[in-house]
Amino acid sequence: MPDRGPADVLVVDDTPAKRYVMVSWLRRAGHRVSEAGAGEEALALIAERHPDLVILDVRLPDLSGFEVCERIKADPATASIPVIQVSGNAISVRDRAEGLERGADAYLSEPIEPDEFTATVEATLRYSRARRRAEVMAARLAHLAEVTLQINRSESFHSLLGVAVRGASSILGRPATALALPDDKRLQRHLAGPGETVTQASVPPDLLERLCAKALGEEAGAEVLTVPAADWAALHGEADAGAPVIGVLCRTKTGRPPVFLGVTADPVLDGNEVNLLRQLGQGLALAVDALRAYAEEHATSLTLQRSLLPTRVPDIPGLAVGLRYRPARDNVEVGGDFYEVLEAGDRVLVAIGDVMGHSLHAATIMAELRHALRASVMDRVDLSASMDLLNKILRRYHPGMTATVCLLLLHPRTGELQLANAGHIPPLLAGPGARYHGLGNLLLGVANEEYKVDHLVLPPGATLMLFTDGLLEDRDVLLDVSLERARSLAETVEDDLERFCDRMLAAFGAREDDVALVVLRRDL
Repeated sequence: MPDRGPADVLVVDDTPAKRYVMVSWLRRAGHRVSEAGAGEEALALIAERHPDLVILDVRLPDLSGFEVCERIKADPATASIPVIQVSGNAISVRDRAEGLERGADAYLSEPIEPDEFTATVEATLRYSRARRRAEVMAARLAHLAEVTLQINRSESFHSLLGVAVRGASSILGRPATALALPDDKRLQRHLAGPGETVTQASVPPDLLERLCAKALGEEAGAEVLTVPAADWAALHGEADAGAPVIGVLCRTKTGRPPVFLGVTADPVLDGNEVNLLRQLGQGLALAVDALRAYAEEHATSLTLQRSLLPTRVPDIPGLAVGLRYRPARDNVEVGGDFYEVLEAGDRVLVAIGDVMGHSLHAATIMAELRHALRASVMDRVDLSASMDLLNKILRRYHPGMTATVCLLLLHPRTGELQLANAGHIPPLLAGPGARYHGLGNLLLGVANEEYKVDHLVLPPGATLMLFTDGLLEDRDVLLDVSLERARSLAETVEDDLERFCDRMLAAFGAREDDVALVVLRRDL
C-alpha cells in the first residue's frame, strides 16, 4: 500500500456540473473515478465496489450527506473508507463540526480551489493508506503469534510443517511451501494455498543442499533468497516453470540440517512481508530442532532404560513368567523402575523396585541397587541381609533418595516362598479371591530398619503379580480405588501369562509414569 498513487474514488453529488468539475480534477491527478447522484445509489456502489475514497455532497435528494456518511462508518465492511464532505450551503462552523462529528474525515466548503481539493484528497488517502497498512500489519502479527503457538504445540513433523505452510499462506495470502529433514532422514515437502488442505509432494533428496548452495552455505543463521520460476522448477525436476519463489533458509546451529519456508513471489513481497516470513521461518527452524532433539533424546532414554533391565529371563522348570516394562507416555527422562529374575540354585529370586524420581540420577541409582542385589546373592541368599545392604547404600551414598523394593525367593518344586517388602506395593495373589499379601517394612533410604521376611507356600497353579505404582497411580483417583480395581481385574488369569500382562496394562491405558510388571505362576 504505497503512500501515493492512483485510487478508486466515488463522487456523490446531485448537481452534474459540480460532479463534472470534481471528476475532472481527480482524473487529472491520475485517479479512477465513478459517480452517483443520490445517497441510496452511493451506498449501493460503496457496498459493491469498496472505493478508496468517497467525495460526498452534504445535500442530496433522498438522504443527507451526514446520514450517508454515518451509514458508511457504521458498517464494519466500509468503516475504513475515508469520506470528504463538500457543501456550498452548509458552510458554517457548526455545519463543518457536525459533518466531522458524524464521521467525515475532511470537510470542504465551496468555492473550492483545485489545489486545495487535490491536496485534501492526497492527504486523506495518505492517512487512510497508512492506517490500513497498520491494521493489516497488526492483524498479521496477531496471526503470526497464533501460528507460532500452534507450531510449538505440534507433536510430529507432519503436523509441524502443516501448521507452518498453512500459517504462511494465510498470513501472506499466497501459496506456501516448507522443506525439512525429520529424524528419519527423509526430506519432506508440505505445501498449501490460502484456504487449501496441506498436501505432501516428493522432492529430490538433495534439494535442501542445493538451496543452501545458493544461500547460507554451511553456516548457521537465516537467509532470504528469491528463486526464479525456471530455477525452482529445475530444482524439483519439474517441466512447468510456475511462479518464482521467495523463502527463508534457516539453520539454528552449524552442522544441523536447515529448513526452508517459502511463498510465491508474484506479486513481490514488501519489506514487512519479508520480515514476517523470516520470523515464521526462524520459528519453524527452532521447532523442528526441538522436535528432532526430543525424538533423539526419547530414543536414547529408551535405549538406556532397556540396557539397565535383564537381557534374558532364565528358563526355570515348573515356573511360568510374564514380564513387562513400559516407559511413561511423553516422558523422555530415564526412570527408576526395575525388575530382576535370577536363578539361585534350585530356587528363583525375583525383585521389583522403584527409585524415587525421573532423571539420569534416578536411573544410575537404580542400576547401582540392581548390581548390589546381584552381588549380595552370589554366595548365599538372605533377603533380610540383601535389603539391609540396599538400605545402607542409599543412606550412605545417596542421602535424600528413597526406593521401594520387593524381593521374592521361590522354590518352584515345593512352593516354599520367602518374601521381603520395603515399602513397595504388596504382591497380589491373582485368581479367584485375589488378594494382596499385606504391607511390609519401611522403604529404603529413610532409616535403619530390620527387614523381616515372611515365609509362605505358593500352591500349585497359583499366580503372583508384582508391579510398580506407575501401573495404577493417577492424580485424580485415590490409590485405594486403583488397587481395588487391579485386584478385581486379577480375579481372572489367562492360561497365557503374556495375554494376562497385556490385559492388565491395557485396562489402565497410557501412563504418566514408568510401569514394571512381573507375573509368576507355579505350574508344578
